[in-house]
Amino acid sequence: MSVAVGLGLAEFPFSSGAGYWRWVDMCEQGGVDSIWQTDRLVGKAPFLESMTAMAALAGRTRRVRFGMNVVSLAFRDPVLLAKQCATIDVLSEGRLLPAFGIGSPLGPEWKMLNADTRTRGKKTDECLEIITRLWREDSVDFNGAFYKLSGAVIAPKPVQPDLPMWIGGSTEAAIRRTAKYGTGWQAGGDSPEDAGRIVAAIKAAAAEIGRSIDEDHYGAGFAFHFGTGDSPVVARAMEAYTKRTGRDARQAFAIGDADTVMSRLAEFVDNGVAKFILRPLGADETAVLDQTQQLIDKVLPRVSARWPKR
Repeated sequence: MSVAVGLGLAEFPFSSGAGYWRWVDMCEQGGVDSIWQTDRLVGKAPFLESMTAMAALAGRTRRVRFGMNVVSLAFRDPVLLAKQCATIDVLSEGRLLPAFGIGSPLGPEWKMLNADTRTRGKKTDECLEIITRLWREDSVDFNGAFYKLSGAVIAPKPVQPDLPMWIGGSTEAAIRRTAKYGTGWQAGGDSPEDAGRIVAAIKAAAAEIGRSIDEDHYGAGFAFHFGTGDSPVVARAMEAYTKRTGRDARQAFAIGDADTVMSRLAEFVDNGVAKFILRPLGADETAVLDQTQQLIDKVLPRVSARWPKR
C-alpha cells in the first residue's frame, strides 16, 4: 500500500479568506497529500461551497491534490457537476479527486429544501452513470426516472484519462455502487474494523462484475486534536458529531499526541485502508493553523518512514 495523509475541513473556521489561504499554503508547502472540503449547501454553520472551493484551489496550488468529501448527488444537477469537475481537472492539470455520495438523511438540506430522502439512492445511481459517461463518451443518451438526456456531450474532457470517482457510504447499496462505478471508497466515520469489513465486501462485489479497485484506493477519515479530551472545542465537536450521525464519537476522533494519531492510522492500515482525510480541531483560526502545523511536523515524517511511498 501507498499510505497518504490529506487534510480536510468541515465548517469554515477562519476569520477571513486570508486565513483560509494561509492554511492552504501550509498544506501545500508541508507535504500534505490532499485537501478536502465537506459538502454542505444550507445551514447556519459556515461551510464553503465545495465546487467553488475546488476551482479556487486549482488556481492557488501547484502540487497538492484536492477533493470534496463528499458531494451529495441528490442535490446537484449531474450534467453541471460533470462539467464542473472536467473544467477543474483541466485547469489544475489533473489534480481533482471527485468524491460522491447520497448524503446523510440527518443533514439540514432535506428539511430546508423539502427534498425526499426516499429517492436519494436512485437519484444518486442515475447521477453516477450520467457523470461517468459524460467524462468518457462523445454522445450520451439517457432515459431515467429523474434525468433524461439526448446526445449530451461535454468538452473538454477531464485531463485524467480515468478521472477518479470516490464513493462514500457503508450500506449494502453503497457497497454495490462503489463496486459498479467507483475507483475508490471513502469511509464516513466507520471504525477501523467496520471499514475493513466494507473494504472486503467492495472487493468481493467488484470481482463479481469483473472489476477491481486499486489496493490503496480505500480511504477513511477522523478528526484530530493535539491536547486533552477536556478541551471545550473537542467536547462540542464530539457532541455535534454524535447528534448528527448517531454514532459513538470516540471512534471518529483521535485526541492526544502524535502516538495517538499514528496508532489510529495503523489500525485503519491493518484493515486495508491507505488514504486518509484528517480534520484539525481548533477553537479558532490560530488553533486550527497550530494543529495543522503540529500534524505536519510530528506525524507526516513518521508516516513516510513507516509506510514509504512506492
